[in-house]
Amino acid sequence: MTTIDALLAEFDREFGVTRLLIERAPADRASWSPHPKSFTLGDICLHLANLPSWTAPTLRSTEFDLNPPDGGAPPRAVFDSMEATLRRFDANVAEARAALAGAVDAELAVPWTLKNGGETLFTMPRGAVLRTFVLNHAVHHRGQLSVYLRLCDVPLPPIYGPTADSA
Repeated sequence: MTTIDALLAEFDREFGVTRLLIERAPADRASWSPHPKSFTLGDICLHLANLPSWTAPTLRSTEFDLNPPDGGAPPRAVFDSMEATLRRFDANVAEARAALAGAVDAELAVPWTLKNGGETLFTMPRGAVLRTFVLNHAVHHRGQLSVYLRLCDVPLPPIYGPTADSA
């Protein structure tokens, strides 16, 4: 099994579970937040929908600037609806999976740099970027979403095994 094959299996599993949680997010609670400094329910779902979109650019280039000196930063996405968020999630996951499936293991070792305003924040191998800033980042925020859903009395699906709602 190649490293790409292993990443694809993990990608499919983690984003499959993530979709189950986003699907359960109640649209009428989209503006709810557990704390003033926290994402709203809608915004955490939107963030999860956007995270897979880092995959293809990470595999296509060797750097990304969050705030390019030329001002060419993409506009920040704004939550519209749960339906639009799920469509965005599905499109981003499909594009990400295709990019990952089309890659070879050697591409994962290529150094990749994150910049902010032209200043280097870090450089690490592409494979580490995909694990850290796509997969692990999504799992982290999915965990937050599961707490949000619990606080909104939404039954949770199995994530890494049965939940109190699925047992």
